[in-house]
Amino acid sequence: MVTSIATREVYGKTLLDLGREDPDLVVLGGDLNKSTFTHLFAQEFPERFFDLGAAEQNIMSIAAGLASCGKTVFASTFAVFGTARPFDQIRVGISQPSLNVKIVCTHAGIITGDDGISAQSIEDVALMCSLPSFTVVVPSDGPETRQAVQAASKAKGPFYIRLSRPPTPVIHSEGFSFHVGRAETVRDGDSLTIIACGIMVATALEVAKTLERDGIQCRVINMATIKPIDQQVITTAATETGAIVTAEEHYIHGGLGSIVAEVVARTCPVPMELIALSGYTESGTPQELIDKYGLSAGHIEQAARKVLSRKQAPTSEDTPRNLASN
Repeated sequence: MVTSIATREVYGKTLLDLGREDPDLVVLGGDLNKSTFTHLFAQEFPERFFDLGAAEQNIMSIAAGLASCGKTVFASTFAVFGTARPFDQIRVGISQPSLNVKIVCTHAGIITGDDGISAQSIEDVALMCSLPSFTVVVPSDGPETRQAVQAASKAKGPFYIRLSRPPTPVIHSEGFSFHVGRAETVRDGDSLTIIACGIMVATALEVAKTLERDGIQCRVINMATIKPIDQQVITTAATETGAIVTAEEHYIHGGLGSIVAEVVARTCPVPMELIALSGYTESGTPQELIDKYGLSAGHIEQAARKVLSRKQAPTSEDTPRNLASN
């Protein structure tokens, strides 16, 4: 079995397969087609591929126009270019009329690495979750990416799918099934729960194995669909384990941790710790940035042990200001 693969590569190959099945599927790019692997679609279906260059606002407006004519539209570029720069065009042209546009962005988060701060998208999930009609998906690995893209192509309405640049660990085997809006419990346990998305799911599983050596049984939930969030799974985890850690490669405000905390506060308040970015980073290798900015297995383990101590011995210090572990 493949141990790691780039989700962007899986996306490009899946898109090509979908193009062979659906003659109404069209793809838009922004001069980064080899990097997003949409060049594979362009080579086979040049009449259904449109490269708009570095003009992301135009990409989204044209995507809206094609979708209004009955096409299923995939628009792809880097996350930093595909969400913030054309946000108004997405909001007015795609979200408000709820058009059938799938925005699939690669090079998300900080593991773009040496490209530096200007290429790192840490706010994209928050931006896209703020749009009422969008479904937002952050796949954990290659197999989940393939199924998420397939599901998006069959569903009506706008999607945002967030992918990474480098190869990332494969955690799913044959027989896995992805469902929009449904979380996946990838490891059971009753001591605490780690809820993660994207590249952080593999790290959460690593932490769970480490904690098991001390008799701590950690539940790990892959929350690939951020919106709509699986509220039932979150509430059940809070009720059955009594403590939650969230882990995401995203800014701490407005992403997975914020949404999970909202559900927990409304349904079953329990101690929580949030592993996320507290601000912008810098240029460096992916692992250097993960370690320096608080997203490593060690940081998640520390948060897990902290939330367990709060679960067992709550104090007056358990206030909202302590939610952010970093």
